[in-house]
Amino acid sequence: MSSSQTMKAVVVRDRMKFAVEDVPRPVCDPEGLLLKVQACGLCGGDLRTLRHGHHRVKFPWILGHEIAGTVFETGTAYRGSYRAGDPLVVGPLAYNPEDEFCISGQHELCSDYREIAQHWPGGFAEYIAIPPECLRLGTILPLPGGMDPAVGAISEPVCSCINAQEKGRVGLGDTVVVIGAGPVGCIHLCLARARGAHAVMVADIQEERLALCRGFAPDHLINASQTNVVEEVRRLTGGRGADVVITANSAPAAQVQAVEMARKGGRILLFGGLAGDQSRPGLDTNLIHYQALQLIGTTIFAPRHQLLALQLLASGKIPGDRLITDRWPLTEFCQGVAKAMEGKSIKLVFLCDLNVS
Repeated sequence: MSSSQTMKAVVVRDRMKFAVEDVPRPVCDPEGLLLKVQACGLCGGDLRTLRHGHHRVKFPWILGHEIAGTVFETGTAYRGSYRAGDPLVVGPLAYNPEDEFCISGQHELCSDYREIAQHWPGGFAEYIAIPPECLRLGTILPLPGGMDPAVGAISEPVCSCINAQEKGRVGLGDTVVVIGAGPVGCIHLCLARARGAHAVMVADIQEERLALCRGFAPDHLINASQTNVVEEVRRLTGGRGADVVITANSAPAAQVQAVEMARKGGRILLFGGLAGDQSRPGLDTNLIHYQALQLIGTTIFAPRHQLLALQLLASGKIPGDRLITDRWPLTEFCQGVAKAMEGKSIKLVFLCDLNVS
């Protein structure tokens, strides 16, 4: 296949400077795959990179790591089981098999992982080359039969949420508070319920986000811009506090509030990372000490989480079709991003196969 063939892709040239351009179609690695991208989800991390850049991304670059597509070409030395036309879901991580954590099976702690859209060009494009490194540990999986590719694409954030709730031991009888009513917050709400939580509350400062979250039937919605969220959680729990608090946003205040609203012995999942200049939010460590609180940080996921995510989406326990509030053709990337930056959607997915209406 000639590298002179072109495709449409979103090229990010600098912070807040991006557009759909004609670029060369990627060449299939001899041991890899070339996918025709059907859908690619937009996540909060993409928005942060568009706004502020990313230490792992050097512009100009193609972003997009929540990907589903069909095999367009297999490499000349590819020895796997996938064939042209197979629908796949892309787990974007490539783990280092020699890393001490990977050797012990803790791939989510890999110290030397690489990621599509950071180390390799991403999925906001008509085609993407899948390197052999990403094919070695089972994170490139078949799209479950009958599943919408757009739903398959958003399995990636579900993976990270599963990892977090595993670490936080969310389970039967727990009262869970999710701070942040965006797409990740809604996933955490659905997942906590699937894991047997007794009650799930969601807090946010945007009434519009809370209104979108209402469709996922939280037990309580709290507008943190109109009420003291810590006092409200205490009131709703009879003064006890929450068993588990999940910070599903990148606001420093949320981490402070999480510590203050957790019950004795409670677990706090610091899911949303903070900007480097805001990462010391002034937690009251006496509360952590005397209340015997557990602060748990998590990031990325292991291969097993990818399989679990697809199972949960296929079963409807995570309602992917309702999580996706907006679908835009790749050619309207700028318009879609503008809406997402205004906080007017839960989950936005770009449809990248421009031959399908």
